[in-house]
Amino acid sequence: MAGSPEKSVSAQEWKEQGNRLFLSRKYQESAACYSKAIKRNPSVSVYYTNRALCHVKLQQHDKALADCKQALELDPQSVKALFFLGQCHLEMENYDEAIGNLQRAYNLAKEQRLNFGDDIPSALRIAKKKRWNSIEEKRINQENELHAYLTKLILAEKKRELDDSREEQDGKSEECRSRHDLTKFQSKHDKQLSDMEELFSQLDEKRKKREIPDYLCGKISFELMREPCITPNQLIPNLAMKEVIDAFIMENGWVEDY
Repeated sequence: MAGSPEKSVSAQEWKEQGNRLFLSRKYQESAACYSKAIKRNPSVSVYYTNRALCHVKLQQHDKALADCKQALELDPQSVKALFFLGQCHLEMENYDEAIGNLQRAYNLAKEQRLNFGDDIPSALRIAKKKRWNSIEEKRINQENELHAYLTKLILAEKKRELDDSREEQDGKSEECRSRHDLTKFQSKHDKQLSDMEELFSQLDEKRKKREIPDYLCGKISFELMREPCITPNQLIPNLAMKEVIDAFIMENGWVEDY
C-alpha cells in the first residue's frame, strides 16, 4: 500500500505551504502547516516563530507565548521570537515584560544588523506609553481617593467640633450665639479644606504642564535627544547622557507623544 502523501512532504515544504497560506491571510490553515513542519523537524526555531505569528494574528496569545519560548530555547538570539513575545505581552497588558522583550529584540536586531524598519521601536514606544498611562491612571485614582478621604475627615471633624461648640453655647446670650455663628464660617476647617484644594490643584497643574529639561534637548531641533551623537573624543560624556535620557524616558512616558 502506498504511503500517505503527507508522509512524503518535508518539513521545509510544509513551511513553504504555511508561508503561502499566511500571505493569503489563512492563519489557521497556515498554523496547521507549521505544526506539521514541527512534527517533521522539531529542532528548527523558525517553524515555532512562524506559527507564533499565526497565533498573534488569531489573538491566541497563550499559544503564541508558548511557541516563542520554545523558539528561544532553540535559538536564544531569535529577534523574531523576542519581538512576538513582546507583542503578546503588550496585548495582554503585561507592560514590564513587553518592554523587556522588545528592548532585547531591538538590541539584538542592531547587533545582528537586521532591518525591521520601525516595527520594533514603534512597539517599544507603544509599550512604554501604555505602561506610563497605566501607572498615571493608578496614581490619579489614588489621589482622588486620598482627596475624598481627607475631605471626609475634615468635614467630620468640623461637624463634631461645631456640635460640641453649640452644646457649650446653649444657655448663653443671643449675642454670644450670633458671634459663634459668624466665626464658624472662618474656622480652621474651612482653611484646611481651602489649602487642601489648592495643593491638589497644584498637583493637577503640574501634571498638565510637562516640560523636557533644556539639557536633554538638541541644540538644533530643540527636541528630546533620543540618540545623542557619539564621537571618539566625547564617548564617555555622551554615553552618560544617553543613560540620563533613557532614565528620563522611562520615568516620563508622556514624552512618547512629545
